[in-house]
Amino acid sequence: MNKKLYIYGAISVLLAVAPFFLNAYWVDVLNMIGIYAILALSLNLIVGHAGLFNLGHAAFYAVGAYTAAILNTKFGIPILWLLPASALAAGLFALIIARPIIHLRGDYLCIATIGAGEIVRIALINDIFGITGGPNGIFGIARPVVFDFVIRRPHEFYYFIWLFVAVTIFFFRRLENSRFGRALNYLREDEVAAEGSGINTTHYKLGCFVLGAAWAGMAGDIFAAKMTIIAPESFNFWESVVMFAIVILGGSGSIPGVLLGSFLFVGLPEMFRDFADARMMIFGLAMIIMMIFRTQGILPPTPRTYPVEITEKARVHG
Repeated sequence: MNKKLYIYGAISVLLAVAPFFLNAYWVDVLNMIGIYAILALSLNLIVGHAGLFNLGHAAFYAVGAYTAAILNTKFGIPILWLLPASALAAGLFALIIARPIIHLRGDYLCIATIGAGEIVRIALINDIFGITGGPNGIFGIARPVVFDFVIRRPHEFYYFIWLFVAVTIFFFRRLENSRFGRALNYLREDEVAAEGSGINTTHYKLGCFVLGAAWAGMAGDIFAAKMTIIAPESFNFWESVVMFAIVILGGSGSIPGVLLGSFLFVGLPEMFRDFADARMMIFGLAMIIMMIFRTQGILPPTPRTYPVEITEKARVHG
């Protein structure tokens, strides 16, 4: 345990001082890694803990971003005040979308979520209700303000984004050790057995979908504040694929694995940008090799451990 604390402490210190040794471009790369880490952690709740295939997570990301952008540009509401609104809008949308399809399993649920994501993207392109800006998107989104300090430069966004990553890690770490998190794990391992044990599987499936979507919505708010302009192409199917790949590559259900996957999937292609198109071919080949020889991911989750007295009690009562 102490060894893990030392490792996490060293990584935290490294991240804290990184902007002092990097130029604006690489700091901005780290900012995007942070945003994808937030998105992947929110998807990890659905895919990694509940075992539900979701390839439309970019839809919730988009709903959060557009909610913040519309309310900010139309009514002048500060962008950071809109974090709860983005979470609420994305969560409510997830509830509406997931309720009729939550009984589907495996590939069928995956296909349904892909369809939901494409519906959102096409609706945004067609300027639904005349407020999304169509293909051009929304311009002039305000920068976030903290205690009268306007966050503008990449170095300033860096600490804001990674502070939110830290909050996300803390929240999902506590959640996975809660009764809710354990119920999701039972659901993932054997849905029939979980239902037979008295777990309301529909309730927990909807709960993890809504919670994961709400967190992705807040990531959308942060993205909109950083870019000051959003458009439908920022939330296409490829974005959902990237999030899904980060979770699977890093280690489904593992918070450290998802963080490492975010660094590898977003950071490595930038490091090999000089190789142009060949960089994606090399990276794709590396992923194939990875999935052949380490199917559980780079840093898979450690098995749950329980106190000795609980294990003994379970053995005695059979």
